[in-house]
Amino acid sequence: MAQRYGGKFSPDGQSEDLSTPQDGAYTRAKVDPVGAKANLLFIPAIPMVFMSLNDGAIGLTVGLVSAGILTLAAWLLRGGLHAEAEYNARRVARRPALPRKVISSVLTGVGIALAAYRSEPGLVAPLLYGAAAMGLHMAAFGFDPMKSKGMEGVDTFQQDRVARVVDEAERHLGAMNDAMLRAGDRQMEQRLEAFQLKARDLIRTVEEDPRDLTAARKYLGVYLMGARDATIKFADVYSRTKDAKARTDYAALLDDLSTNFDARTKKLLLDDRSDLNIEIDVLRDRLQREGVTLPSADDH
Repeated sequence: MAQRYGGKFSPDGQSEDLSTPQDGAYTRAKVDPVGAKANLLFIPAIPMVFMSLNDGAIGLTVGLVSAGILTLAAWLLRGGLHAEAEYNARRVARRPALPRKVISSVLTGVGIALAAYRSEPGLVAPLLYGAAAMGLHMAAFGFDPMKSKGMEGVDTFQQDRVARVVDEAERHLGAMNDAMLRAGDRQMEQRLEAFQLKARDLIRTVEEDPRDLTAARKYLGVYLMGARDATIKFADVYSRTKDAKARTDYAALLDDLSTNFDARTKKLLLDDRSDLNIEIDVLRDRLQREGVTLPSADDH
């Protein structure tokens, strides 16, 4: 979707200090994983309903059921594509609990088979049409991820705890986006996106090493909840009054949050590296006690 970007000299421009991107964060484009071809699958249900209106009770019922199944299949496909995009974006991820894309393919086949039954009552022709539709659907959209990735040796209990915290954090981020839309200020939307990128960097760090949850929990819970409430209040005030001071104060808050979240992420990464160095040193000492001579790091 095209978006209009503002600047200091644009018609709705503000002062430059509020429009300057931070760390190149605004340059990342958001791409909808669904795409046009998936959205087009909502269309066949519409003519199916109108074509069934004059087919009598049985024909109308079959047509309505077919339209409902095709709509459900298109809706499940959207969910499956979003889940797949989230899976691909993470280095550590569980496979989707529900194979939405596969179920969508099966339902598409059933819906097309019922549609074919209206014009060619019987068994063979509808089954052939349904099988062809299901096969084409699978060829066009593929299968859901079938296995988890990057979770070898990860404590599943810890991973479940992380998943609950991450889900809560994502809900806070989503609520912030919804609130900011009411403000109608593109530059502040960009400022919010910059902070959310920092927050999601921290989320990904915790997902990849659940041991970091304790150190990051306050950031992903209390601080994000406060940021959400502040965003809602700003959007309510600014949408009514266009108060420049409220805008400046909120921008400063986002900058402070971005700095703190970024610092926490970097500290976690440094701590992880320190832990690894300690484990390597312990292993090296143990091997040396066993009589195994290892080259020192300076020898490389």
